[in-house]
Amino acid sequence: MSVKIVTFEAENVKRVKCVQMAPSANGLTIIGGKNKNGKTSVLDAITYALGGEKCRPKNFTREGSAVPGKIRIELSNGLIVERSGKNAALKVTDPSGQKAGQKLLNEFIEPLALNLPKFMNATDKEKSETLLQIIGVGDELARLDKEESVAYGERTLIGRDADKKSKLAEALEYYADAPEELVSATELIREQQAILARNGENQRKRERVKEITFEKHRIYDEAQRLEQQIADLQARLEERRQAYEKVAEDEAIAMKDAAELHDENTAEIEESIANIEEINRRVRANNTKAIAIDEAGQLRHEYESMTAKIESIRDARKALLDGADLPLEGLGVADGALTYNGQAWSDMSGAEQLIVSTAIVRKLNPECGFVLMDKLEQMDMDTLKEFGTWLEKEGLQVIATRVSTGEECSIVIEDGTGIMEAPAPKKEFTPKAWTPGEF
Repeated sequence: MSVKIVTFEAENVKRVKCVQMAPSANGLTIIGGKNKNGKTSVLDAITYALGGEKCRPKNFTREGSAVPGKIRIELSNGLIVERSGKNAALKVTDPSGQKAGQKLLNEFIEPLALNLPKFMNATDKEKSETLLQIIGVGDELARLDKEESVAYGERTLIGRDADKKSKLAEALEYYADAPEELVSATELIREQQAILARNGENQRKRERVKEITFEKHRIYDEAQRLEQQIADLQARLEERRQAYEKVAEDEAIAMKDAAELHDENTAEIEESIANIEEINRRVRANNTKAIAIDEAGQLRHEYESMTAKIESIRDARKALLDGADLPLEGLGVADGALTYNGQAWSDMSGAEQLIVSTAIVRKLNPECGFVLMDKLEQMDMDTLKEFGTWLEKEGLQVIATRVSTGEECSIVIEDGTGIMEAPAPKKEFTPKAWTPGEF
């Protein structure tokens, strides 16, 4: 069973003259009164009595009192805690009558239960670390957070590089009419020389035709002269005729070969040689663009892989939290900050913040069954009743202050004085159906 406050008595402590209180074991006990009448002094007295010297108020004894301050608290585990005298010495008596000290109280008193604002005013990171400490997944979640952070950073860099490569590829020129490979001037010149050589051979053959034709005409003229000397030169004429026929045959063959010759045009190669630098510039531009597109694609693939890794880490974190024994349904940690029903601390209502804080503080030390709260003015009456109902359901004792003298107050303090002789009767609330998180 968790330890709760059964009775509280204080005299001449801070603003308190005389206050006696028997708070409800479960639910909300409200200390009401106007400002500067001693409400917060009651909480400070409880905090000092149970929390030790680190919680000692600057002025323990009430100003103007000739009698030293005195505090007496009876706890549900039978312990009686007292502070009295000039030095407010601590006295802890267990049920068997034996004396004990602060060390025994520290075993079941949760410091944050005495100082709830410390938790509520903590940073988002500190709140989340407290929750992770409770459910025992802090180290594993920290590892996953670090892994996600590293992966996210790597993915961001890859994404930026991919965007740069894509934009570079888009900006680069591309020439559809450029060849795929760079053009070699040496090869073009060699090809040109080969064509020129073939054309030279063709020209030589044409010259040969001219030579043969000239020879034919010369022989014919000579034959004509020989015919006039036919008598004397019959034999020679016959010989010349045969020579003529042979030359005529050679002429026919040569003319036939010459007719079939076709000179090749080197204009295209000459143009390529003249434009080789421009052609190669375009080829290089196309190659650079292709490389940029390929690199951008690779980076996009890496980016998608990192995205999948991040999602896997987030799934692992969610599974880790889903399987944890949370102090309150709906609690979680996102991006290193405490959340409740998906809301960040700053987006929660005041009542939600109190419920979350109370649940977490209770879970820190389940043996401590009470929590002290100051300044419940932030809650309207309906919310106050709903909060009290939730506390009763959870078996929690909350002692709180509120600037009010209304019926919601369990005890009203006026000028440092208030008496609550018996536990406050359970009030029958009839609020709407409610579960935590509906504020």
